[in-house]
Amino acid sequence: MEYKTLIDVVGWAGSILVVAAYISVSYERLKLSPRLFQLLNAGGSICLIANTIYYQAYPSAAVNVIWLFIALVSLGRMSANKSL
Repeated sequence: MEYKTLIDVVGWAGSILVVAAYISVSYERLKLSPRLFQLLNAGGSICLIANTIYYQAYPSAAVNVIWLFIALVSLGRMSANKSL
């Protein structure tokens, strides 16, 4: 598989993950645990970061870095609260 094609597939996968997480919250179509919701956001953001950096779409990459940071902080807080 050509590298550009792989980057495109990764970008589409990231888009699907982020949209699936958003739909699950907005329309309650998917019953996700908060942890799974944040994992979908984190995974989608990582995929989208790779795609947007490849295409030099740095503003979009920055938004996805922030989105990833929010998801990781949330996951960290969930883990910390479980250990109490």
